[in-house]
Amino acid sequence: MKIRNLRRIACSTVSALALLACAAAPAFAQDTSTATVVVEQDEIVVTARKRSEGLFDVPFSVNAQSEQQLRDRGVTTLEELSKNVAGFSVQNLGPGQSQVAIRGISAGQIVRDQPGVKEQVGVYLDESVISLSLFTPDLDLFDLQRVEVLRGPQGTLYGSGSLAGTVRYITNQPSTAGFEGTIESTVNYVEEGELGGELKGMLNIPLGSKAAFRIVGFATGFPGYIDAVQPGGGVNEDVNGGSRTGVRASLMFQPTPALTITPRVLYQEIDVDGFNRIDRFNILANPFTTTRPAVTLGDLQQFTQLEERFEDEFLLADVNIQYDFGPVALTSVTTYSDRDVLVYRDATQLTGSITGQPGVFDPAGLPEAVYTLNAPLADTTKLETFTQELRLASTGENRFDWVVGAFYSDVDRAYAQDLTVAGFTALTGIASAGVRAPEDHLYFSTVPYTLKQYAVFGEGTLTLTDKLDATVGVRYSSFEEDRKLTFDGLFAVQTIDVPGSVEDDDVAPRVILSYKATEDLTFNAQAAKGFRLGGINDPLNAPLCGAADLATFGAIRKDTFANETAWNYEAGMKARLGAGRGSFSMAGFYSDIENLQATIDAGNCSSRIIANVPSARSIGAEAELSYRLTEAFDVALSASYNNSELTSSVTDAGGAPIQGLRDGNRLPTVPEFQAAASFAYEAPVTDTMRGFANLTYQFVGERFTQVSDQEGNPRTVTLIPIGAPTVATLTFPLDLPDYQVINIRAGVKGVDWELAGFINNVGDERAELAVDRERGLRARYGVLTNQPRTVGVTLRKSF
Repeated sequence: MKIRNLRRIACSTVSALALLACAAAPAFAQDTSTATVVVEQDEIVVTARKRSEGLFDVPFSVNAQSEQQLRDRGVTTLEELSKNVAGFSVQNLGPGQSQVAIRGISAGQIVRDQPGVKEQVGVYLDESVISLSLFTPDLDLFDLQRVEVLRGPQGTLYGSGSLAGTVRYITNQPSTAGFEGTIESTVNYVEEGELGGELKGMLNIPLGSKAAFRIVGFATGFPGYIDAVQPGGGVNEDVNGGSRTGVRASLMFQPTPALTITPRVLYQEIDVDGFNRIDRFNILANPFTTTRPAVTLGDLQQFTQLEERFEDEFLLADVNIQYDFGPVALTSVTTYSDRDVLVYRDATQLTGSITGQPGVFDPAGLPEAVYTLNAPLADTTKLETFTQELRLASTGENRFDWVVGAFYSDVDRAYAQDLTVAGFTALTGIASAGVRAPEDHLYFSTVPYTLKQYAVFGEGTLTLTDKLDATVGVRYSSFEEDRKLTFDGLFAVQTIDVPGSVEDDDVAPRVILSYKATEDLTFNAQAAKGFRLGGINDPLNAPLCGAADLATFGAIRKDTFANETAWNYEAGMKARLGAGRGSFSMAGFYSDIENLQATIDAGNCSSRIIANVPSARSIGAEAELSYRLTEAFDVALSASYNNSELTSSVTDAGGAPIQGLRDGNRLPTVPEFQAAASFAYEAPVTDTMRGFANLTYQFVGERFTQVSDQEGNPRTVTLIPIGAPTVATLTFPLDLPDYQVINIRAGVKGVDWELAGFINNVGDERAELAVDRERGLRARYGVLTNQPRTVGVTLRKSF
């Protein structure tokens, strides 16, 4: 256990307390005109169709969980939420780095150096889009009203990036109903790791009868649990610890009963000292070398020569304006976001595998003094986004309900990489002749681009009979992306300010039929289209490629890749059970995917390219049940099955499939089967205190990180002869085994307080979340893993 993370928690705690203390002020006159209603007769109210309606009334597959439900199940992250939602999966690549998939639609792991790849699942904070392929913000779930997961394409109302579905964080809004606040503190300990903790607080302050201010502060100390072995045998402990701090503040102003203006600001920082990676082979630290010290890495260990880190600074400012004209309501949502991301990693094993490889820079390979030089690689992403949505919608309950709108977005994103190996030129006499990469810069790139998108959309629901509704909608989108490519240094083909552009448009229609058999039973059928924007490929790192890889991947690489589209056909049902004691929903679906944007690792080139696979499909079903068995005992069950696979191949000149892009192979990163169960008990202990307990079980099936991992699995690779290894080849398994996690939470609570103890990952399951590799497994092979058994306690007080 380390004191380091205790200091993080203490500093974060002081910051959050100071923030709330500064915000606290005497409450002014109060009324109840804008009190937020979340639950109606035990049913969550959602806005999945951009209008308020009960979850039961939404005519397609939606999961919504309130903050209370999330807290009862110990859910604090999007990844933990996904394991409790049928058909929803999140690949955790570390804080601030997650990849979201719904209903088995996935094209493979997106990594940090693929800035042009767009997301398949849209993620929203209320009305503002925040998704960014790999770097979807890791938001705190405190003071949320609910989280909605919309399964299936949502292109009609949510546009590009919602090809497989949409996730929406819905926050609690400022209220004039009264002064209120909440403070919550957590301390936890990770087995074989360090202490972590959280401090969160909220204040809602009415400012008279027409305005209210709400502020949320949060601070989290992520406990580390990965140890980094260093050259010489030293160990840096718990290197993946870190912190997240932030504030969310919003002001609601209602000058007239018809007009509501709500500006908001969210600011968040994440700072992590390393990554949740277990190394199982590292070319610079392994037991097979004979000329260097042999190293055998243990469980929860990796080898590094440098301290790695991840930094993410995120600012979002938006304004939501609503005006009620009576029969029609106007909504305007204006959003600006600014994001700075740094991924600073130790690339010594990557550069060493190249500089020490015979035949690249020297017939015998450069000596150990060169290939062990520290090689820090800095990946930076700077993002500015402006979006504007304007829409009109009918109000009240009508025979025909409708919404129409227009959307505009302007994205400026600058991505850069810099691999500087100090001393390389002095030791070797080899210098880059690059324009942008001076001495010791082995690789340098800048890829600034702008993306502009315009869209118009509309959707209407007509009540045909007292039991049958029909919904028809469509969205037209047009986009243009411009990039300027610069690649330089010894590892790159010199490319200086070479422009690239791509433009396209797409139409996303949707048709839904909903039949209300009884007040407690409905049947739904839907056909809908979603899409993901295309983009521009980076060039191959030709100096690193062998002749065969250069010929193979050079032939399939295109300058641009096309839009990915999916037509989804589904049928489902929803039922209220036992006179309101529970609910059951299920849906079956078939998704027909065209131009799947598959990620390809280009062999020894240390490059990744996107290739469009002509066709793929996903077939599956999902079901969710919740039921109150007694006044004290509740149960919730969910399960999903996805059979998603390629239905075409991408081949080389000889007709052989490339990198596993073979007809019949599974789509990667998602399990075929996933299930969860939650059992909750709550009963009085005294007249003023209740006891509660919750057990959650989660099962995630076998997966693959990339499509290619299904070919030649386990895979045998020929080692690069660095350190005169005693073996010529090694064999690595590439499938990700299924895993099971059990969480337990129990405690007592009163009217305005709650005390809970918890154990997460009771069985200390070591889940393999993704394969981590460098240079086609020849420089490094490892896995990203989950947090070990964690014990903690949470105290919450409302006032």
